[in-house]
Parts: sequence; structure tokens; C-alpha cells
Amino acid sequence: MNTTEIFLIAMTIIFTVPYLIWRVGKTDYYAPLVVVQIITGILLGPGILGRAFPDYYSFVFNPAVVQSLNGIAWWAVMLFVCIAGIELDLRKAWAHRRESTITAGLALGTPLLFGCIAALGLLTQDGWMGPKALTWQFVLGVGMACAVTALPILILLMEKLEVLRQPIGQRILRYASLDDIAIWGVLALILMDWERVGKQVAFLIAFAVFGYAFRRLMLWLAERDRWYVALIWLAACSFGADWAGLHFMVGAFLAGAIMEAEWFDREQMDLLRHHVLLVMMPVFFLSTGLRTNWTVGGEAVFVAAAVLLVASVAGKLIGVQIAGKLLRWVPGEASIIGWLLQTKALIMIIFVNILLDKQIITSEAFTALLLMAIASTMLTVPLVAPKLARMKEIIFRNN
Repeated sequence: MNTTEIFLIAMTIIFTVPYLIWRVGKTDYYAPLVVVQIITGILLGPGILGRAFPDYYSFVFNPAVVQSLNGIAWWAVMLFVCIAGIELDLRKAWAHRRESTITAGLALGTPLLFGCIAALGLLTQDGWMGPKALTWQFVLGVGMACAVTALPILILLMEKLEVLRQPIGQRILRYASLDDIAIWGVLALILMDWERVGKQVAFLIAFAVFGYAFRRLMLWLAERDRWYVALIWLAACSFGADWAGLHFMVGAFLAGAIMEAEWFDREQMDLLRHHVLLVMMPVFFLSTGLRTNWTVGGEAVFVAAAVLLVASVAGKLIGVQIAGKLLRWVPGEASIIGWLLQTKALIMIIFVNILLDKQIITSEAFTALLLMAIASTMLTVPLVAPKLARMKEIIFRNN
């Protein structure tokens, strides 16, 4: 078979297997399709089916096919991160700045601290820190991975729980938006390359200058032209960030963050996000699964994932509980908000993909963090839905 035919076989597998698991297994309550796609990517990767059926793996996922899949995955995740940047609404956060900063700060800072402690524990054994990492980069990177809230997946889960457009949903989006900015800021700090600092400064200056011009242009354009110009802007910003050594996904987030959600029709943007998830992101999940590694031993990876899960979930819940005490929330409110904010999945996976690309973490650490992200996301709906059913009045509380 030629490369095109094998590529199409791979695409058929990528879309068929997770759909059948999701639909036939009726997993939606515990594991939405996006989570099933991530798990399927791991199953199809070298650590599971690749080890059990090496001939299948080397035939279907040969270097030429993987290279083609990676191109789709890069563009898919750039679009997804850009949309996440567009959906940030800092004006609402500013209008409720005391409540937002206290909650977002504790919701990010506490699991970050717990995660850094867990990372220091991993450093007691070889095989977790990447060859190009300084100790502080590894510790801060793993800590931030434990602190991440996945804004796009949070939106999907709140839609499922029917609270997205309610006051509590809008409050949670404010907290997650502030944390999202901090996450990408910390990532830029971790990726700062002092040998290329001149390029990075040049990129940031150019981004500020061209960003101002871009905003003026978007205001002048008719709405039907804005999405097309936004895609050009996305590609240019991603290229500039990668050229400067900051990684193309940092550029993708900046490209979206400088745009206003009001420039686009809300329903069309929601539809675009859903279409990206449906049409292209499964390829990213598969390419992520292909990067998992179990060479340090499956037991060690699972133990590390469990430790990181405890640090992540406990840190988030404790941080939000402290915020609830300071802001005098009603009993039970902090628990609901904390469980929703601990949702990981996509943004955390994107974050650790970058750390792996830059060799700050090893593929073993990447696998442990990926398992942690899947487990934390699968816990969310089963734990939050009964709490919301018992405390419906919380849904309509503004603060």
C-alpha cells in the first residue's frame, strides 16, 4: 500500500474506535467523547497496542503517516488554543476583581504548590526530568500542570450540566480565565531561552505593534471577513513565537487573547469550537497517545500519576475552600466550584506536550501527567451533578 492508503486506514481507526467505545459503551456521563478520544490515543500508541501488536503499529503508524498526522494535529490545536484565547473576558473579571482575584489566585496557587512538592518527589528518582531542563523548569512545569484548568473542556462540561449561561457558570469562567492567563505566562517564563532572548524580545515588540494595527483592522472589517483574517493572524503569530523559541502554541494563545469575542457571532464561534473538536482534534489526541511511554515500568508511571492526581485535586479543592471561607460563600458552594475548576484534559495536555517538545519532561513524566489529566476530568461530572441537584439555589447566586 502507498502512504495515502495507509494514512486513510489510520484516519479510519482514529475516528471509528473512540466513537464506538463512546456510543456503544454509553460513557458520556463519566467520560465525554473528548476524554474517550484521549484514552483511545493512548491505547493505540506504542505503550499498549504497539507493544502487543508491533507489526500493526509499524505498518499503520509509520514515520510518513505520523508526519502527516502531526501536521493536522498542529493546526487543530492552534485553532483550539486561539479560540480559548478569544473567549477570555477580562472585563468581567475586573468588574468583580476582589472575588475573582482571590478565588483564581488560590485556585491556581494551592495546586501549584502541591504539584511542585510532588515534582520534587519525582526528582528523587531518575527518568522524569528531561535532558534540557533546569531543575526549576521541571518543578515549575509539573506544578503548573497540576494547577491548570482546561477552559474549553470546562465550557463543554458546564454546557452538559446546564449551568454555563447561569450566574455560577459565568463566575467560574471568570476564575478560569484569569488562571488561563497565568498558565501561559508561566509557560513563557519556563521557555525563556537566554541565548535567544533578543529574538523573544523582538517578537513581543513586534506582537505589540502589529497587534495594535490588527485590532484596528478587525474593527474596520465586515464581520464576514474577520474569521479569515483571524486565521492569517493566527498562523503569523504562531510562526513568530516558534521562531523566537517560545513555541507556536504560545503564539496561538496570544493571537486569540488579543481578539475580542464581540467581534464574532457567539453561536458561530461555539459551532467552530465544536467542529474543530469533531473534525480535527481526534488526530491530536492520537498523536498525543503515540508519545506515551512506559519504559520506566507501568507501575512507576501509575504511581506517579496517582501522586500527581492527589496533588492536583486536593490542591484545587483546598484552595477554593479557603477562597469560599474568605468570601463567605454558602456551605457546599466551594466544593462545586472546586471540582469544576480542577477539570484538566485539553489545555493541560497541550501544556505538557510543549514541555515534552522542549525536553523539559521525559515521555514517562508526560505519560503520568496525561493519565492524571484523564482521571481528573472523568471525576468532574459524576461528582458535581449530584451536588448541583441538591443545591439548585447556588446556580443562580451571583457571588
